Amino acid sequence: MDNASNLSTAESGGAIETRGIEPVPDHERHGRVRELFPTWVAANISVLLLTMGAALVVFNKLNFWQVLIVAACAALASFGMVGVLSVSGKWGGAPGAMLSRATFGVRGNLFPGAILWVARFGWETINAVTGAYAVLTVLDLVLGIKSNTPLIVITLFAFVACTFLVSGMGRKALNVCNKWSTYLFGIFSVLVLVYLIANIKWDDVFSKPAGTTAMMIAGIGTIAAGGISWVPTGPDFARYLPHAASGKKIVGATISGAGLVMVPMVLMGGVMAVATPDLAEAPDPVSFLGDILPTWLAVPYLITAIVGMLLINSLSMYSAGFTAQTMGVKLPRAMAVSINAIISLVGGLLLMLVAKSFLSSFITFLILLAVSFSAWIGVYAVDMARRKSRAVRYDAEALMDTGRTSRYWYVGGFCWQAMTAWTVALAAGISFTQCDWFTGPLASTFVGKYGLGWAATIAISALIMAVLPTPREVPAADAAGAAADDSERVKVGA
Repeated sequence: MDNASNLSTAESGGAIETRGIEPVPDHERHGRVRELFPTWVAANISVLLLTMGAALVVFNKLNFWQVLIVAACAALASFGMVGVLSVSGKWGGAPGAMLSRATFGVRGNLFPGAILWVARFGWETINAVTGAYAVLTVLDLVLGIKSNTPLIVITLFAFVACTFLVSGMGRKALNVCNKWSTYLFGIFSVLVLVYLIANIKWDDVFSKPAGTTAMMIAGIGTIAAGGISWVPTGPDFARYLPHAASGKKIVGATISGAGLVMVPMVLMGGVMAVATPDLAEAPDPVSFLGDILPTWLAVPYLITAIVGMLLINSLSMYSAGFTAQTMGVKLPRAMAVSINAIISLVGGLLLMLVAKSFLSSFITFLILLAVSFSAWIGVYAVDMARRKSRAVRYDAEALMDTGRTSRYWYVGGFCWQAMTAWTVALAAGISFTQCDWFTGPLASTFVGKYGLGWAATIAISALIMAVLPTPREVPAADAAGAAADDSERVKVGA
């Protein structure tokens, strides 16, 4: 039996969560579906959405109505998947990285888990950098302090440290923070929207010609990439829900929470880009707000955005701690989070002090992020669909067992069907990809030109997983017998 269960205890009645990757027992399932709404609102409180909306206008050449359609489709597609796969969290009461042991096998899960973990580092680094830039902008607007290298280092360190502290407190603290940040950010977003309505030259906005369908489709993939990155961690926030919680309500709360922020933020970014065409090409993703908005509005808006980005990274690090434990890091969840914090700090310094263009690095990262997560999504979704009709969807004891006695040992610790589907789909997705860093051999095809590599990756992984023979789980008694036989053979051989 895996000794990871000894690393953390059950969730206490206090604010700090001590439970790690072990499944939540039924008597501790006191969560409410409505708690997911502010969670996914907070997960999207980022000024990066403004920059991405601006990029749709400046780079993709889309008009107002096309940006609106792209934002709505991206929110529905990406967080629709987050909501659907989050249902498995209430089934198994465990984080997504843990439940996927049942999909890929005890050992097989390490491979997609490693890629998801690395991708999570990148996302946390991007958010940390954006938060640091927001702090620097506030210091400039309020105190007239200009950015310099020592200040960049101090600001980034402070942001990452705060993220680490909040994420280490766990689910209860995050729920409280998410609730109040939702209210504050909503108030100031409305004020920004009112200001834009009153001051933007709307004739210029609505007179902009429409872009091509290809650029719309590509834009959906770019905007959806952020939501796609949350899919494997969706179960993490639903694991405290009771079994009776409505799956439809879980999906509804997820989509509505994310869409409430995602759609207007992207649209506002597109509108701002008409007034300030160089917005999407700014050296950082935040300082433009000081040029577009008056100081009395820009400062409080940026402060609430800083809190929002702090929560986004806290949610991400919260889940990353589970991934680290699932990968075999023998530390409590709160300590495992420290690994991500250190990597975010180092990566953030490189991005702020060495990289020449924040936006190009960010867009490239989003493209690769979507593909890397999509291969996991297709396989996991098919496996989840098969479990829907089972009386026991996930075996809590087997999930914690990393030995041959585990129900999810399959063949040598690998579910060869899931591993085959994941590997082929990941290779195909990369082949369809074109970005600043490289061009895949299939990037010139229809899928590559339209930026549909992420969608193709999901479809390929799901199709292969569906047509291959259904994996056979080993009942506990059979697994124990097989392990005993292996042990006996070793003794005889000796």
